[in-house]
Amino acid sequence: MGGHSAPLAMTTLRERMLIRRLQQRDERAFAEVMRLYQHKVFNVVFRMVGNREEAEDIAQEVFVTVFKHVDSFRGDAKFSTWLYRIATNHTRNRMKYLGRRAYNTTGELDEAAERAAQDAQPSSMRPQTAGPDAVLEGLQLEKVVQEGIAALEPEHREVLVLRDVENLSYDEIASITAVAEGTVKSRLHRARLALKEHMAKHLGQD
Repeated sequence: MGGHSAPLAMTTLRERMLIRRLQQRDERAFAEVMRLYQHKVFNVVFRMVGNREEAEDIAQEVFVTVFKHVDSFRGDAKFSTWLYRIATNHTRNRMKYLGRRAYNTTGELDEAAERAAQDAQPSSMRPQTAGPDAVLEGLQLEKVVQEGIAALEPEHREVLVLRDVENLSYDEIASITAVAEGTVKSRLHRARLALKEHMAKHLGQD
């Protein structure tokens, strides 16, 4: 499959043009970056922090950092990879600052579950003819999943979110988290096991 001759993570022509405009402080380019990436960045951060207010603050800081430091972007990785790296660094720092303080996120998790169910239009969890019971079941499942993610160790949580929620490649996740691909895989394996245990415990009750 082409070996290593072409790095997996080069910027596209469209990205390079957008970055050039950003570096020239073009306001429309800033608006375009926000439009393209705001939802993705917020989603990743929210899944990692589990708190809406904190996630909004962090996402805002991420874009401020992008706009301030876009000149340091070298183009040797995809722009989105660089953006996710900034997002995970900011999230880690905020989580360290907050300590391992547990939030009362129940209401926010309910909200996240509802949004996820709405986003998953053609999902098997939400068939066209789904009655109220099936929809409620989907919401409860999403809530249990998010609670399980929130209970993981931060470094396990971030690889799980980047791989299983954002569908990024191992190569990209290794670049974002600055750890070896093997470490990404072992963290992901442990994260999935812990999440599976959490779900078995909580869905086995009821």
